[in-house]
Amino acid sequence: MINDLSYSQFTALLESKGVKRLYMKYLALNDNSKNQPYLGNDFSAVQVLPHQDVFSDNNNFKAKLDFYWLDDETNLNLAPNAQLILYPNYPEIRFSGFLKGAQNPPGNLMNGRISDRVLFFGVCDDDKIIGYVTTKHSPLLSEIANLQGLDETNVLIQLPIQVRVSPKTLLLNQLRRIHDLEWIEAKRLSSTGTHDCEGTNCGGLTLEAELGIISNSKSEPDYLGYEVKQYNVRNFNKPGSGPAITLMTPEPKGGVYKDEGVEVFIRRFGYLSKTINNRMDFSGLHYVNKRHIKTGLTLEIDGFDRKNSKITDVNGRIVLKADNEVVAAAWNFADIINHWSRKHNHAVYVPSKKMKNPGLRYCYGHLVYLAENTDPLLLLKAFADNKVYYDPGIHLDNMSSHPTTKRRSQFRINIKNISLLYGNLTQENLLLL
Repeated sequence: MINDLSYSQFTALLESKGVKRLYMKYLALNDNSKNQPYLGNDFSAVQVLPHQDVFSDNNNFKAKLDFYWLDDETNLNLAPNAQLILYPNYPEIRFSGFLKGAQNPPGNLMNGRISDRVLFFGVCDDDKIIGYVTTKHSPLLSEIANLQGLDETNVLIQLPIQVRVSPKTLLLNQLRRIHDLEWIEAKRLSSTGTHDCEGTNCGGLTLEAELGIISNSKSEPDYLGYEVKQYNVRNFNKPGSGPAITLMTPEPKGGVYKDEGVEVFIRRFGYLSKTINNRMDFSGLHYVNKRHIKTGLTLEIDGFDRKNSKITDVNGRIVLKADNEVVAAAWNFADIINHWSRKHNHAVYVPSKKMKNPGLRYCYGHLVYLAENTDPLLLLKAFADNKVYYDPGIHLDNMSSHPTTKRRSQFRINIKNISLLYGNLTQENLLLL
């Protein structure tokens, strides 16, 4: 029986099944298949448990899970209807559908009002989740109760898997190594090797290359579960005084931009470039409820209660509207939740400097910000408070002959406000490692 395993044997079994991260939840009496186990009073659980795309269903959000029950014969049994349900009115997240259609599920422990139970979630690299439930009176749980240093402030408590160097320590050690290199020639890493880099985004690409990250646009964390963000500063001893940084670059999924195309969007809402002939630009800082003088558009959030930080309409969205109420571009809440939850729950913000002579080079600072425990609601509130804003870099070249478009929609924030997006933000001094 798995209950009789030691903790090290239990985690070794999970590792043999592909588990890389392990969480547990103490189940309440009504945490069962009828009432749905409670996973938190915000949307942070979607950051921890990998899921398929979030979608709106009636008045709620839902996300399917690739979830399997581990039985006492150590077999994995698919629970095809397992899902997360995000209730925006509370807000809270619950775990649902985990018994329906599953073969050999733990119905004896998950069907009724039973006290003293614990539910485990083992997360694999391929986004598979392995679940196991037992009682607090088992030998396994007795050993877990003696583990030191567990953070029990969250509903889902992360457990160590064996004894090894943590991803956080590995990340900080790598950043210390990169800091010690001082000036590094600008480069980017592809699947075919290292290449020279030119352009405004080479600071991030150079840092990623040093970390062994192939440049891509995947909406997944960059390194050991951390999103790596670089930003330029003048003084490494004042890393909080830098400029704005780009949080995400989501393409609009609605409005003229989506329905009629980018070229039509630019010609209707853009303006002639003052520096480049035969070109139209669409750029500038767009804040919520403030009309932009050049584009004539106003950024609005439909379906969000700023005062109570709640989503009031699951079909709500961030929109750019013209004076006549025409929607120029729109980003659905479901898409924003998807992108933010997959990429930003753990992030590191690294200051940099650049030098252009001789050749483009970068160096990276010793004071970095480690950010953890975010929530899409924090992002929406920061938008509503005008701390996050839309800063596009979109243009139409050769507009009168062979028009081509450049697309870049950016949600940005000043580094001094980054703490608004996370439950926990710490400054780490790499020189003290």
